[in-house]
Amino acid sequence: MEILFGIVLAVIILTFLVVVHELGHAIVARRNGVVVEEFGVGFPPRAWAKKVRKSFLGKNVEYSINWLPIGGFVKLQGEHDEDGGRKGDFGRASFWAKTKILLAGVFINWLTAAVLFTILALFGVPKMIPEQFHIATDTQTTRSESRISYIGEDSPAQKAGLQVGDEIIQVAGLPLEHATDLADITEANRGKTIPIVYERDGQRQTVEPALRESREGTKGYLGASAYQTELQRATWSAPIVGVGLTAQYSWLTVQGLGGMVGNFFSGIFHKLNFGNESAQKAADEKLAEAGNSVTGPVGLVALLPQVASQGLLHLIFIAAIISLSLAVLNALPIPGLDGGRWFLIALFRVLRRPLTKEREEQIVGTGMLLLIGLIILVTIADVGKITQ
Repeated sequence: MEILFGIVLAVIILTFLVVVHELGHAIVARRNGVVVEEFGVGFPPRAWAKKVRKSFLGKNVEYSINWLPIGGFVKLQGEHDEDGGRKGDFGRASFWAKTKILLAGVFINWLTAAVLFTILALFGVPKMIPEQFHIATDTQTTRSESRISYIGEDSPAQKAGLQVGDEIIQVAGLPLEHATDLADITEANRGKTIPIVYERDGQRQTVEPALRESREGTKGYLGASAYQTELQRATWSAPIVGVGLTAQYSWLTVQGLGGMVGNFFSGIFHKLNFGNESAQKAADEKLAEAGNSVTGPVGLVALLPQVASQGLLHLIFIAAIISLSLAVLNALPIPGLDGGRWFLIALFRVLRRPLTKEREEQIVGTGMLLLIGLIILVTIADVGKITQ
């Protein structure tokens, strides 16, 4: 049931964010004289379609709902750069118009994140990083109790009878002031039997789990993790905080991507040093770090129920992060993505060579195959992390 809930949440969030992304392309295309032929929610096969004679996206636009429920698409007239024989073709638009159309989705996703962060700033932004952006003179901080958010199968926590949602009061005789202290205290007492005082349904109880000697991958010594909500509220500065947080987390996303790529290629380089055992170990660590720093669809499905259990504000926060991640990724010059297509058009314009339909389809198609391959690898890594 939890998996089904995660799938439903993932479909709703991703579909909304991709649809507004594509809506950005469509609106800007129409405003720049490019004809919108179809706007679809989901991907074919088609479930329903209707051609509307006059709508906000233009005349005779076909609106469709499709059976594959993740995302959406917009179909423009004369979509290839080479096209331009008819009025309203994308290929006939100026380079500046094409730039605006291709990057409109990036801007809309970034704007969506800023709006979501602004709403959160009014009701309480979960504090996720130490120096999270805020206006000190207009910030009220509240902190909740520490509660268990995850318990591993056959873990010391499960054997002791702890449950998700239990409020942790003390661990090994020490008060749990911050949820992050749980990992530090259990690591300091690994291999020992320690008392844990918790509260459930208003009743305080004590259990004594025997901690593991080692972490056993990423499962931890107790086999449980805790969360604590720290919210930062603003009033007049909420829009400033919304934009500031979007910029801050966008930069962190770029840094994360850079670190992931760096770790991946560093790991591959060390792997080539076959005779050096320490190099092989370093390679494994780098590749593992690169794999752990990225989450795909399966990881998102597994993550969302836990996030939802922490409240609506945390779910909105994740939606904002996903939105700005889509913005950052689509801005990259990777064939198959918006930034890659813009880069391709700009490159051939600089080279003063025609970008033929066949050449464009080959390059974009190759990029899409690489992206699909990457998604498959990330999915395999997600399954590995979940089943550890």
